[in-house]
Amino acid sequence: MASVHSRGRLAAVILVCQLLLMLHTLPLQAEEVASLGSTVESTAPNAETDGGLVGIASYYAKRYNGRKTNSGARYHPEKLTAASAELPLGTRVKVVNLATDQEVVVTVNDRCRRKKVPFIDLSRAAARKLGFLGKGTARVRIIPLDDEDSEEES
Repeated sequence: MASVHSRGRLAAVILVCQLLLMLHTLPLQAEEVASLGSTVESTAPNAETDGGLVGIASYYAKRYNGRKTNSGARYHPEKLTAASAELPLGTRVKVVNLATDQEVVVTVNDRCRRKKVPFIDLSRAAARKLGFLGKGTARVRIIPLDDEDSEEES
């Protein structure tokens, strides 16, 4: 039977071999991650297509009913309003549900947290018109409208 000293030496040799193997394969793993990163960026959900940003939409929770928004107006779930971190307050935006092709025009009157992907938080009425009320989130195309475009929609 091997002595305690020789077992300790064997464990140290195995540990050193594992560390050397990790160091040896680290550049290969870095190249793999870099190549995966470039393909992910090319298919990122925020790619601009057809005049808008593809991103995620959610809707306000019931607890926000009646609370003041950043514009000073009170939130009403039956109005077609939205919150966005990037778009200026007062901007009219067309939001298109990519799964169902339903669309709605909303006015940005509040702010939400910044996200890595384009994101918009809709009123419950807007979520109902887009067909995802009760589902939580949906992939949408967010298209800011010019003044002329918003007059045509009305």
